[in-house]
Amino acid sequence: MVQIQTFVFNPFSENTYLLYDETGETIIIDPGCYDSSEYNELTDFIAEKGLKPVQIINTHAHIDHVLGIAVLKRKYNIPFSLHKLDEPVLKAVVTYAPNYGFNQFEEPAVDHFINEGDVIKWGNSSLRTIFVPGHAPGHIAFINDEQGFVIGGDVLFRMSIGRTDLPGGDHNTLLSSIRNKLFILPDSYTVYAGHMEPTTIGFEKKNNPFFK
Repeated sequence: MVQIQTFVFNPFSENTYLLYDETGETIIIDPGCYDSSEYNELTDFIAEKGLKPVQIINTHAHIDHVLGIAVLKRKYNIPFSLHKLDEPVLKAVVTYAPNYGFNQFEEPAVDHFINEGDVIKWGNSSLRTIFVPGHAPGHIAFINDEQGFVIGGDVLFRMSIGRTDLPGGDHNTLLSSIRNKLFILPDSYTVYAGHMEPTTIGFEKKNNPFFK
């Protein structure tokens, strides 16, 4: 059974997710840790639980979701994967990171590219990948059908949606992604978003003001 541990990192209050199961293997999703206290919070949890990180995967590559990748790749000697269309988004981060005070940002190399339909496997667990652009051109989300949850990044939030005013964003594309890729899931599915608290598909279909 997949266990989900949430960490809230950096000034953007970004949700980093650690997913692990009974084998002890774990994957790190959207590591936004930047300073030593945040880095230690994540790595101390991994050590205390006796977990073995096996890969880093990202929903997209905006600055608040990529700050900790390089350090964690090096510490655990694990690969990092992203959708190909978000590689330019990642490469742009180093140019504007100092504007946000992230002067020590280190750009990570992408080891593998993830496509829609790919299955991410670790331990006894797996996630299937869907392509949900709009907030970012290569945005993807990860679904576990056995336990009914989505790691959704910055696509759908509780009573809100991702912003679309950043380069590569498009409002109509984002709405289409949500309607055609997320809202077709069962109402009971929990959505773990890139910011704020979890929500459910059913709650958002009924209450999200962007879909009234």
